[in-house]
Amino acid sequence: MAPVSQADHDLVEKQLKDVIQDLYQLMVQVNAYDLAGRPTRDVLESSVKQLDTTLQRIHSTANHPNTQLPTIPPELIQYVDNGRNPDIYTREFVELARRGNQLMKGRLEAFGSFRDVLAEAMVAGLPELKKDVLDVVVKTGGREEVVEKKEVVL
Repeated sequence: MAPVSQADHDLVEKQLKDVIQDLYQLMVQVNAYDLAGRPTRDVLESSVKQLDTTLQRIHSTANHPNTQLPTIPPELIQYVDNGRNPDIYTREFVELARRGNQLMKGRLEAFGSFRDVLAEAMVAGLPELKKDVLDVVVKTGGREEVVEKKEVVL
């Protein structure tokens, strides 16, 4: 995710504040609505139009190609919509990533160990391939000492 520029952040923040203000004004107009009076209908209609305008403005800003806004994972939005704390989601996500990293590290070490054992066995059984085996071991992150061992116990 690219960093959000301060100008984009400030513009979107101001537009969000405008939307909140328009929603508040609309709430006030709905509570004060008088079925018999014409002026309240016009004011309510004006408030709805103002809200529509500010929502269109923030939509065009968010969809502008030069605006760099952060993307929020849909799972996080769903999590918050269900009334849960986003900090807990973040903590669970970090814990899951840590567990996945530990699992991957274990797999890498297991495959590395298997590579070393296989290289030792291949050099012991096919000494003419020692140079090729050494090349493969080094290119896959192994150490030369594995192939250079004189004795292999099978």
